[in-house]
Amino acid sequence: MERVDTIVIGAGVIGLAAARELARRGREVLILEAERAIGTATSSRNSGVIHAGIYYQPGSLKARCCVRGNAMLYEYATAHGVNHKRTGKLVVATETGQIDKLKAWQENAGRNGVKDIRLLTAAEEAALEPQLSCKMALHVPSTGIIDAHELMLALLGDAEAAGATLALDAPVGRGEIATNGFVLEVGGASTMKISCRALVNAAGLGAQDFARNLKGLDPVTIPPLVMAKGSYFTLSGKPPFSMLIYPLPVLGSSGLHAMCDLGGRMRFGPDVEWVHRIDYHVDPQRASAFEETIRRYWPAISAGALQPDYAGIRPKIARASPHDTDFMLQSSRDHKIPNLVTLYGIESPGLTSCLALAEEIATAL
Repeated sequence: MERVDTIVIGAGVIGLAAARELARRGREVLILEAERAIGTATSSRNSGVIHAGIYYQPGSLKARCCVRGNAMLYEYATAHGVNHKRTGKLVVATETGQIDKLKAWQENAGRNGVKDIRLLTAAEEAALEPQLSCKMALHVPSTGIIDAHELMLALLGDAEAAGATLALDAPVGRGEIATNGFVLEVGGASTMKISCRALVNAAGLGAQDFARNLKGLDPVTIPPLVMAKGSYFTLSGKPPFSMLIYPLPVLGSSGLHAMCDLGGRMRFGPDVEWVHRIDYHVDPQRASAFEETIRRYWPAISAGALQPDYAGIRPKIARASPHDTDFMLQSSRDHKIPNLVTLYGIESPGLTSCLALAEEIATAL
């Protein structure tokens, strides 16, 4: 039976960032990925937004990792030539009754250490985005977008340069806690057992499944998996906005926002659809509901202007908005098992937080 020091399950952006950080700290790292390519699920099926950290509960893991991760990600992307753009964001109040909420987000952002934001009047926002219609807007300059695939390739390159190894088509079926670490059954073309001293479960949508199959882990520590499907539609024609436009958050997501991606296409999404199985089909019939929502802040959108693009599924642990729940990073202080870190509910702003979360994971092992 082969043995390595540390195994990371999952080659999404969190698993790759964790592997990079651990390898750079001198650990022997093996990354096990069930699919035939890196980042095929949550990491490649999101908005690709670099968030600022205005929504999350002060002191929470989300708030800390998002704010720190924002600065780290811009620095990393610049240093590694990862395609990105600091676009800025407007969070809009389309009704007078929503203005107090914008002011509350501004105060919350300040408590999280996000200082470069300000409230804009309707006239001020119109000067920035003439086609936008709202009563007031919160301007967040440090929000941006990034090419998630380029980021993951850079993280993998760094990890491998530091000695980490990636195994694709290597699903982990079950495991057990041994005297000196863990023993995992790895499937794929040929099933084998691998032992390790330390283990990171960064399996995303599969984190709970693996945790339930890890003999010796108390099932009471495993939270539910709540899957929120989000569909995206693209706009036919010239993009109306240069910045990201966000309505107020709704249950399950940060709102049906507008963004012009790095290729110059305008995309809207994600919406929220609670599902019980993984299905990435985008129903064209959802376009009418998208148009109705978008028309509140962009009245000029024409009927039939939207085309189905792609969908993603957020690995949530509750039916709540992202700002109402925290990331769940469990270490020995939570489950009483040495050298085991398990991650649950790494939804938005997971991409933004990846480098900061990697530091938290390495410190927790």
